[in-house]
Amino acid sequence: MTTIDNAAFDTMLAGRPLMAIFRGFGVERSLALAEQAWSLGIDVVELPIQSEADLEALAAVAEAGRAAGRMVGAGTVVSLRHVAQAAEAGAAFTVSPGFDERVARASFEAGLPPLPGVATATEVQAAMSIGLTWLKAFPAALLGPAWFGAMAGPFPGARFVATGGMDATNAGAFLARGVRTVAVGAALEDPEQLPALAALLAR
Repeated sequence: MTTIDNAAFDTMLAGRPLMAIFRGFGVERSLALAEQAWSLGIDVVELPIQSEADLEALAAVAEAGRAAGRMVGAGTVVSLRHVAQAAEAGAAFTVSPGFDERVARASFEAGLPPLPGVATATEVQAAMSIGLTWLKAFPAALLGPAWFGAMAGPFPGARFVATGGMDATNAGAFLARGVRTVAVGAALEDPEQLPALAALLAR
């Protein structure tokens, strides 16, 4: 079977230690949060799509992102139908909680670089065997920073985005272990965390 790739993230996430996730906020709130993230310097945004309202929000934020030169992706993409919906809504990439080769291939073929979720060496190896080098480690807070150091030995070519339980208090520890990008959600709604997140961007 032919290999695929998600090397587009080499450029998309280069020098971008933070990615924002906005789940279930609706159109207006999602747009406001995305604008806040972009003003903070977080250029890449993910909106999970688990309802019709989520798809409307994704379409609106994706349109705003294109106008502002920002990348907006679809999250919680777990089916071929989700891939089609993400493409129709104008997403630039897809993110999944786990690794499903069918979903990854469909996303790649639709022109959307896939970012599949992994939590074990077996899943990392399976994803990399079909050509994927960028992987979402989920749930990162439960895996812990040391997991990434352990994966670096057998999989030096893997590039990880840490997602799940990430905020200003622990993001630095994961970035120090070689994580390329940390995805944060609720932390962006906490005014007390915003200065710390901004400091991570300035490093």
